[in-house]
Amino acid sequence: MPPTAGLGLKPEHYADALAAEAKGLWFEVHPENYMSAGGPRLSALEAIRQRRPLSLHGVGLSLAADADPDAEHLAALKRLVDRFEPFVVSEHLAWSTHRGAHQPDLLPFPRTRAALTRIADNIDQMQTALGRRVLIENPSLYLPLTGNDLDEVDFLKALVQRTGCGLLVDVNNVFVSASNLGYSAESYLDALPAEAIGEIHLAGHGPDAGGSGLLIDTHGAPVAEPVWTLYRRLIRRVGPRPTLIERDDDIPAFATLMAERDRAAAELSALEMADA
Repeated sequence: MPPTAGLGLKPEHYADALAAEAKGLWFEVHPENYMSAGGPRLSALEAIRQRRPLSLHGVGLSLAADADPDAEHLAALKRLVDRFEPFVVSEHLAWSTHRGAHQPDLLPFPRTRAALTRIADNIDQMQTALGRRVLIENPSLYLPLTGNDLDEVDFLKALVQRTGCGLLVDVNNVFVSASNLGYSAESYLDALPAEAIGEIHLAGHGPDAGGSGLLIDTHGAPVAEPVWTLYRRLIRRVGPRPTLIERDDDIPAFATLMAERDRAAAELSALEMADA
């Protein structure tokens, strides 16, 4: 897969996505929205996949839970992987299930050595079930947790070393977490292992409406200029990587999102020309 720029696919944009002519364009979806036996969504995705590369970005496997990944969820994901042959499958470094209860969020956890072993085991199970390497995405954080044995970058490096997984680097998440917890986003990105990075996400954020001063990873706004600056810094160090524009709230017209996608594509092209 060439390191071009893609767009998170939304149902209201199916017709536009099918008609789009942009060179190198690809799409990403949450597999949980397509885990059905049939219907118009699967048909639309099938038609788009015939024209464009696709990646699957999971939000429901709960890899950081203190339990094995749900077997039925893994089986449904495997069916989608076999059907659509995505160039990337990714999941979040977070949990959302506990003893059969499901939370509609991606929740944090203390980065202990016990958690490292448990999550590495869960990633192994995911990769074995799918028969392929997966990418793990860094989380957005809002408050510090006590009891950490490792910092976040060292935790991600250890997961890569133990499981052979790759990393999906969400630059907006890094910016939001660094702002909320008071560390350097630049130092975080500079410490990530370049060879492990298989995809980059760019999204928008906003201030907490409650006035706490926190930044919230809303996916409901254009990518902020400081995030673009961090993105440029990252790809100059690690080289071009497939880059996705995400928007999950206040979704604008397809053309508006494509303008952001085209900006990311231009950044990747400029980097490739500079290295030629």
